[in-house]
Amino acid sequence: MSEERPVPRRESPWGLPEGDTRQPKAHRCNDRAEDVVQACFEGNPFKTVPGPFKLFWQCMRSKPGEEPTEPYTYLQLDPPRRVEVNLEQTGSEP
Repeated sequence: MSEERPVPRRESPWGLPEGDTRQPKAHRCNDRAEDVVQACFEGNPFKTVPGPFKLFWQCMRSKPGEEPTEPYTYLQLDPPRRVEVNLEQTGSEP
């Protein structure tokens, strides 16, 4: 859906286990959730939240790669793009 953005990490008093190089990854619908939170503070929530929440709900119910491509309502981010996958037939043609 969207490009990979770094997720901030906090320091832990225990540190990282030896050999653990995993990095946190934001959920594919994280930007939609942030749009809903921003809508809560933009005037009357009964009027501002339903649109972004509908897109967030569609995103959560969609399969990876099939997220809604409508632009964000309040976030100043580029709208998500769907990556086209070309499935070429392998083997002999019928």
